Amino acid sequence: MERKKKILYVQTSGVETPERTYAPFILGVTAIAMGMDACIFFGIKGCTIVQRGEADKVKLPQPFGLLKTAIEQATKAGVSFLVCEESARMLGIDLEKGLINGVKIVGAATLNTLVMESDAVMYF
Repeated sequence: MERKKKILYVQTSGVETPERTYAPFILGVTAIAMGMDACIFFGIKGCTIVQRGEADKVKLPQPFGLLKTAIEQATKAGVSFLVCEESARMLGIDLEKGLINGVKIVGAATLNTLVMESDAVMYF
């Protein structure tokens, strides 16, 4: 049996640039539909996207709509969400209560491992 291809999306842009926030969620859902494993790593300002309550405030014109909806669709599809602990701390995000459900907090070395293990990496 052939192993699933892995694609990694690295999200460093945050809610202050809403036009850069949707792509990894849409592409992640698409990758899952194509039979791949998809993971989004949130670092630097990207952590603000998965900060509790922030995605509720981001809305682009149709066909995109609310960022929160794109996140929910990606979660339902099985896209993995990883947040850089150091980046979240730098931004003052409460690691206990400040992130949305389903997010795993990881160390910076995890990104290096993910990049080496992935078949493709995209940055946003």
